[in-house]
Amino acid sequence: MTKYREIHAPLRTIMTPGPVEVDPRVLRAMATPILGQFDPAFTQMMNETMDMLRQTFQTKNQWAFPVDGTSRSGLEAVLCSLIEPGDKVLVPIFGRFGHLLTEIAERHGAELHLMECPWGEVFDQQAVIDEVKRVQPKIVAIVHGETSTGCMQPLDLIGPACRELGVLTVVDAVASIGGAPVKVDEWQLDAVIGGTQKCISVPSGMAPVTYNERVEQILASRKKVERGVALDSDRRDVAHPIRSNYFDLSQLQDYWGPRRLNHHTEATSMLYALREGLRILLDEGLEERFERHKLHEKALMAGIRGMGLELFNDVAWKLPVVTCVKIPQGVDGESVRNMLLHQFGIEIASSFGPLHGQIWRIGTMGYSCRKENVLFVLSALEAVLIRHTAPIVIGRGVQEALNVYE
Repeated sequence: MTKYREIHAPLRTIMTPGPVEVDPRVLRAMATPILGQFDPAFTQMMNETMDMLRQTFQTKNQWAFPVDGTSRSGLEAVLCSLIEPGDKVLVPIFGRFGHLLTEIAERHGAELHLMECPWGEVFDQQAVIDEVKRVQPKIVAIVHGETSTGCMQPLDLIGPACRELGVLTVVDAVASIGGAPVKVDEWQLDAVIGGTQKCISVPSGMAPVTYNERVEQILASRKKVERGVALDSDRRDVAHPIRSNYFDLSQLQDYWGPRRLNHHTEATSMLYALREGLRILLDEGLEERFERHKLHEKALMAGIRGMGLELFNDVAWKLPVVTCVKIPQGVDGESVRNMLLHQFGIEIASSFGPLHGQIWRIGTMGYSCRKENVLFVLSALEAVLIRHTAPIVIGRGVQEALNVYE
């Protein structure tokens, strides 16, 4: 019989677009003793987490809570709770995760209408609005921060236009929440999904969501309480109940709301982690946090340019927490990544689809977004590129970043 040793995870400097390094205070919170899911001390933590999520999403929505599961679980929960077979869903695709929204909507019986632009670009908002007017969908599902390309789609005009046209906006803000402004109320977004493992600097395993009364009305019309916990007053005929049990937002509402109707056993330690991550975020201040991410982005970009490397996403619509670097001609990008990992303990990312093998993606997110990390990755990348005989300017990368910091 094989004997297994206790876990000894190697220390890494994680500079990917997620997951990122977890704040040590969050790791300590995860070691907090377990409480029962209906213990008043625990339900108080649930309420506090909801309140902090409202502030983070910049919304006054009643409903802001995490779905237990990775970020994808939040996307699935919102879309499967809203889409009835045959509903028109418009998805503007500008990277990998627009295709994911398409995949989820398709599996739940949507009539799909797609817009696509080249990876590395985003949509002119008026073009999306014009397509909404033409298609007249029930839902526009769109990504805010697209980590596969390092681009961020403006939404400040799309949201109000959809509201005026009676169309629901569902927004994937997994990569941007906590690192860039996500103004749910100001942009008039109906449902927004975040993630824990990126700019909030909490382990992967929860998907914060928020949604408004327009969404709640649809959930109420499709609500079907499971038989084992339903009261007589809950039992009614529903034409198109939400197909998923686990991802049923109407039942999750009853779990997170005053009724505390049992749905599943809350992921206790993850809730501790999310609460602490949000506390740290709000203690820093949203605007201060956004400025911190922009400062380290600026230093990283200056260092990359100083080395003579070319940025892929050096555009007005750049996602401030992901910097994409074109792999120099003749350089094996995976060999560079492997050497960074095994010689320096630094992880950066490659990309997907048409950009696979073309760019590296360097994340500056949450707790990983620190000066020492930026300087370390620049110095290590220079050393590794020298070993790969890449045509770079030696000695300038770190110096240009220091110029930003000083």
